[in-house]
Amino acid sequence: MNRFDRNGLRRFRARDGVIALLVCGVLLVIFKGDSLERQGDRMDPGFARDVVLGVGHPAADVARALPFAKATDDATAFLSPDDQLGGAGGFATVAAGTGAEVPPVTPDAFEPQQLGEKPPARTALKTLLVTGDSMVQPLDAKLAGTLADRGVKVTRDAHLGTGISKTFLVDWGQLSTQQVKRIKPDAVVVFIGANEGFPMKGAGGREVKCCGADWAAIYANRARRMAATYRQGGRARVYWITVPTARAANRQGIGRVVNAAVRVAVQPWASQIRVIDTVPIFAPRGYRDSMPVDGRDRIVRAPDGIHLNDAGAVVLSKAVLARLSDDFVY
Repeated sequence: MNRFDRNGLRRFRARDGVIALLVCGVLLVIFKGDSLERQGDRMDPGFARDVVLGVGHPAADVARALPFAKATDDATAFLSPDDQLGGAGGFATVAAGTGAEVPPVTPDAFEPQQLGEKPPARTALKTLLVTGDSMVQPLDAKLAGTLADRGVKVTRDAHLGTGISKTFLVDWGQLSTQQVKRIKPDAVVVFIGANEGFPMKGAGGREVKCCGADWAAIYANRARRMAATYRQGGRARVYWITVPTARAANRQGIGRVVNAAVRVAVQPWASQIRVIDTVPIFAPRGYRDSMPVDGRDRIVRAPDGIHLNDAGAVVLSKAVLARLSDDFVY
């Protein structure tokens, strides 16, 4: 610094720099204090997330108490690349324990075969929506490649990094509503679950952590909202794919609860919603990287031990197509 002093170029002291940083910190809290809280919500559960939220919650409280944060959000909203989702169908209204009366059992809860009746005649499959998080890739490409030559319009709508238990990237309750409104599919294939395990708001705004019965109930209610939207009042069929057993033990626990919640979620509509269970296919006795495919052992899982690779997607696509053929002609 001596050369700056000799030439009279230094204008500020170290203390001035510290003061400037403190002023910037105060301004950030006033104008965007909630951004730190949102960043913490995006993090995986753990110590680091708890530390960030420990600072983020009070910063967000300060920002929300002042009018500047909302004005800043409104002024910069045009910069957001996120899907513009309306409020219809959102998860904010699906907290567990809301006191709603017990819904009646309807005929939709029964498959005709369960009652000894003939299944309804198969209809032509014209439009298919294949959606989910990163789990749905490359399954969506395999289904589209097979069905495109058969006159079926397949819409592939993957939303990477999203989840039913994490709404800060996208609210799947709202997204499913817009998908149905835009596409009006005859059938919907749902494959999601790579990013679950986040705390969710329960009754009274209470935060419920994964993965006990309370968390599973909230997740099931959210999945039920999506399933109800996708079935379109019984006009469409839904094929919900369970999460394959992951390699990591902690991911296995989350996947087990997610799959259990999905099965409970779709029970009211057994006649229209089919659960395609990946566990007996890919992990009948626990996680495995490879399995017999067409007479020889093939690797079917991605290196991360969560997703399916190309060969695994081919195996799953055959199971999905077989189930589709029970309900549709294509």
